[in-house]
Amino acid sequence: MERTIFDSEHEAFREMVRDFLGREVSPHHAQWERDGIVSRDVWLAGGKAGLLGTDVPETYGGGGVTDFRFNTVMSEEIARAGASGMGFPVHNDVIAPYLLRLCTAEQRQRWLPGFCSGDLITAIAMTEPGTGSDLQGIRTSAVRDGADWVLNGQKTFISNGILADLVIVVARTDPEAGSQGFSLLVVERDTPGFERGRNLDKLGMHAQDTAELSFTDVRVPSRNVLGELGQGFVYLMQNLPQERMSIAVGSCAGAGAALDMTVDYCKERTAFGRSIAGFQNSRFALAEMATEVAVTRTFVDRCITDLNAGTLSASDAAMAKWWSTEMLKRTVDRCLQLHGGYGYMTEYPIAKAYLDARVQTIFGGTTEIMKEIVGRSLVG
Repeated sequence: MERTIFDSEHEAFREMVRDFLGREVSPHHAQWERDGIVSRDVWLAGGKAGLLGTDVPETYGGGGVTDFRFNTVMSEEIARAGASGMGFPVHNDVIAPYLLRLCTAEQRQRWLPGFCSGDLITAIAMTEPGTGSDLQGIRTSAVRDGADWVLNGQKTFISNGILADLVIVVARTDPEAGSQGFSLLVVERDTPGFERGRNLDKLGMHAQDTAELSFTDVRVPSRNVLGELGQGFVYLMQNLPQERMSIAVGSCAGAGAALDMTVDYCKERTAFGRSIAGFQNSRFALAEMATEVAVTRTFVDRCITDLNAGTLSASDAAMAKWWSTEMLKRTVDRCLQLHGGYGYMTEYPIAKAYLDARVQTIFGGTTEIMKEIVGRSLVG
């Protein structure tokens, strides 16, 4: 089915992203998988190529275009290349909206040029060892001390956590205010008391650095408060739909990529004297997966259109997130099965796709949390 959401500018951008990945990423990604982290050089190369901060004003070195379709193209091409170590979507899709909507003029001058050039890699620290998707259970706290805030707590599962130069930390600044007691504080690299723990050893996405972070009496100046005090939870709720759409886009593209490589494999692989694509079971499995990918992509494309228009609801974003990620999980499992024993060999891309897919139903809010959001929108 022909997609209608992109125009010639998006397709030109797609070619640029695809060329960048082929030149700067794919030749090195296997080594990054072994290292457990990508090179900082690829961030600088991405900034030079104009792939970071596409919606940041040109004044600060960005692309100056607010259009999530460009983010979509990048996520799709990263998924197509199997470049799961690239933290660009976290930087562009998740962090950029906080900085663009909440930064003061002075903060913009300090942070946005480096954000766009790749000199400042970003992360957001929400999840804690005891909270998971329960953001209201956050225990990291900040207490005012003169002109500063003193921050204490721990965070875990933080994408880009090892490389990050700027970390947006969700902290409780008023323990008596309930959901209005959270604020966002920006902690910069090398701030005393800010320490990175392990680069976590994950099931998949091995090249994506994912860290434990700790904050011990970290002094955060008032000029590093992002937005208004006490509005942190509101900001999270406003920005999480775009984060979930980013995951949905990548998941849908990942399923399509797994299907494409499996169609090719079925055409080439022979069993009992003929191509396995000639067996009805294979054709039916491929037909079912192709239908699910096409139907899911259509819904996701509509959500992208609504996001651009400012009309995407939290429940529709939750639908897109949980359905796309669960569909990805089903698809890569069935694709691996069609590969037979070779699918279990890590030298085959489908094995990596299988491992990388598993977390998608967990981060950004679990499938169960997504269903709760949708359910509450229906029955209150």
